[in-house]
Amino acid sequence: MGRAALALGMLAAGLAALPAAAAAETPAAPPALTVYSYDSFVAEWGPGPAIRAGFEARCGCTVRMLGMGDGAALLARLRLEGARSPADVVIGLDTNLSAAAAATGLFAPHGVAAPLDLPVAWDDPLFLPYDWGLLAFVHDRARVTAPPASFAELAASSLSIIIEDPRSSSPGLGLLLWVKAAYGEKAGEMWQRLAPRILTVTPGWSEAYGLFLAGEADMVLSYSTSPAYHRIAEGDDTRDWARFAEGHLMQVELAARLAAAPNPDLASAFLAYLVSPEAQAVIPTTNWMYPAVMPAAGLPAGFGDPPPAARAIFLPPGEARALRDAALAEWLAALAR
Repeated sequence: MGRAALALGMLAAGLAALPAAAAAETPAAPPALTVYSYDSFVAEWGPGPAIRAGFEARCGCTVRMLGMGDGAALLARLRLEGARSPADVVIGLDTNLSAAAAATGLFAPHGVAAPLDLPVAWDDPLFLPYDWGLLAFVHDRARVTAPPASFAELAASSLSIIIEDPRSSSPGLGLLLWVKAAYGEKAGEMWQRLAPRILTVTPGWSEAYGLFLAGEADMVLSYSTSPAYHRIAEGDDTRDWARFAEGHLMQVELAARLAAAPNPDLASAFLAYLVSPEAQAVIPTTNWMYPAVMPAAGLPAGFGDPPPAARAIFLPPGEARALRDAALAEWLAALAR
């Protein structure tokens, strides 16, 4: 009886140990990297899916890409979450927002050394460029046969335009700074002249461009690269951008690692991948911007060469931040009339 009891006891102990043993043999879940970006980046037609798949194939991890509206909305979300944010990486801030973003103390140096192909020198330790473009008003050549060649001509025309809200949209903020850089103390006067041309103000770029494509307005605030999409993806050469005598604000889009990133090493590896030849080759025909690192094969046919640097207006982040409040106040005052 003693041996039987001992045997039964050993069997019971063994059975009790089985779940623990089985759990020990279960492979650990791969690490998960969380990336915040803007809606069009993570959309199925944006660069997000291809970049996510490419990095996952290298890292043995999973990547969660979450759309947070537009660039300004991204920064607002990060400010709200603070150091408790689950994000490891943010993609979609720009040089008009980066000084304000740096002041939050939420970001850590990216540590990525990559040869960048930008019209301007770059040495920011926190924010890594992954693409760039020039803000421009896009139109249909069949509808706008004589596009304005300046803000003054636009203001004097009968054309309708759609723009984005500078409080929630990176292009919208860029437009304010573009007018401010071009007109200085007379920027408020220019906005008063432009106000009648504004059909509507949308929260972000996607809404604005969608309304333009639906024929709601003559022109939309977008990028000089936007017509390349229509040429390459749709075989439609009727879209163009209006060349302004004042020049065009250069927007550099940026990625960064959060200082409190749950996976800091993985976040750094992702940023390095973002400016790799493989990832940068995805940018032109998904994000429809100029890549920060030019692919060895160059730009796709139909994309067009980058505009000359002389056409670009570049505001360093500190200068952009210093101009923002005054530019916003002038815009609000003009639209309130």
